[in-house]
Amino acid sequence: MSGRPHVIRGAVALPEAELVWRFSRSSGPGGQHVNTSDSQVELRFDLAATEALPAVWKERALERLAGRLAGGVLTVRASEHRSQWRNREAAAVRLAALLAEATAPPPKPRRATRIPRGINERRLREKKRRADTKKGRSGRWD
Repeated sequence: MSGRPHVIRGAVALPEAELVWRFSRSSGPGGQHVNTSDSQVELRFDLAATEALPAVWKERALERLAGRLAGGVLTVRASEHRSQWRNREAAAVRLAALLAEATAPPPKPRRATRIPRGINERRLREKKRRADTKKGRSGRWD
C-alpha cells in the first residue's frame, strides 16, 4: 500500500500496525486473470482494542457502529477494482471515511425560534386567497 497514513480527522490517522489485511479471489470483471489472483481485499480494524483513537472518539464510534461490528472488529471489503493494490486503497479510504463519520461530534441542538407575525399573517392571507380561487371554480357550469 502507499506509505502515507489514512487520516481520519485532524492529526488522528489509522495506524498501519493495527490493520489486518486478508485477500481472496474476487468475482466480477477480469477474465481468466480473475481465477488466479487474490484481488478482493478485506480490511479489519479492532475498534474495541485500539489505542490510536481518543477515548471520546472511540466510545462514540463503538456506539454508532455497533451494528457493523463483530466482536469489536470493524470489517470493510473492496472488490470493485481488478488490481489488489487499488482495492487496498479503496478499502483503506472506506474505513477511514466510516471512522471519520462515526467519530464526528454530535450536531448542535436546534434552538427554537418564533415565527415572525408578519410571515404567519402573509401565509394565512395567501391560503385564504387560494381557497377563494378554488371555491370560485365549483358548480358554475351545470
